[in-house]
Amino acid sequence: MDGTILNTLQDLADTVNYSLKVSGMPVRTLDEVRRFVGNGIKKLVERAVPAGTDSEKIEKVYADFKKYYAVHCADHTEPYGGIPETLKKLRALGIKTAVVSNKADFAVQELSVKYFAGLFDAAVGERAGIRIKPAPDSVNEVIRSFGCKPEECVYIGDSDVDAETAKNAGIDVIGAAWGFRGHDFLKNYGVKVIADSADELFAAICR
Repeated sequence: MDGTILNTLQDLADTVNYSLKVSGMPVRTLDEVRRFVGNGIKKLVERAVPAGTDSEKIEKVYADFKKYYAVHCADHTEPYGGIPETLKKLRALGIKTAVVSNKADFAVQELSVKYFAGLFDAAVGERAGIRIKPAPDSVNEVIRSFGCKPEECVYIGDSDVDAETAKNAGIDVIGAAWGFRGHDFLKNYGVKVIADSADELFAAICR
């Protein structure tokens, strides 16, 4: 979701900085938050707080983050250009679509409906008791629910976490260069197929 279908960076940064300020901690820049995201909210908070912050204070920032983000997750968030149209074209071809995110599940559900109503067959976020990406658990869950084989699926994402998730699930990956990491990062990480636009993504999936 983050960095692939939705540009959520400003809302994530605003929430991080609100949560840090409430606890009297220094705020982070947009680029810092960009580098911190990808492994779930808890890890984002752990990376954002000052080095050496004790676990009790981290839990306080984490709780403040979840409470604030539940209200402000869509203040500035918007779909990347061409993504809704691409999803519509894929579905018109009978291709099943899903979101698998390390974002908190409540936010995944809200944002999926707000911006992509009717465009996903499944949407899952971080949930208690289920390992987050790059563990393949949620991806495998979706594949099973679709009745598909791994070789029939492709994972689209903008980060190293996404590339590792696809590898762990045994499925192909397409890098989304418009996201939080960029084309060069994905290429240097070893992603072989990279799309620089929604049109290129559609072409890569349907080739």
